[in-house]
Amino acid sequence: MTTRRATDNAKALDAFMATKFQIDAMLERLKGLSDDHFETRPDEINWGHVGTLNHYASLLRQITDSAFKEGEHAA
Repeated sequence: MTTRRATDNAKALDAFMATKFQIDAMLERLKGLSDDHFETRPDEINWGHVGTLNHYASLLRQITDSAFKEGEHAA
């Protein structure tokens, strides 16, 4: 039984790390996009850009609230 559990744990660790690397890559891409002001220039900003950015922030807030047990996920 110990061997099977070790194998299951190794598979779980592999899956966990694969997903972590995916998240790290997504965060790196988002950071780059943010550093580039989401590919906009100050003189181009309109309310559509604001809406898009608010949508992104809302989606990220869902993740951070869940991860940090804040907002609707608070205990």
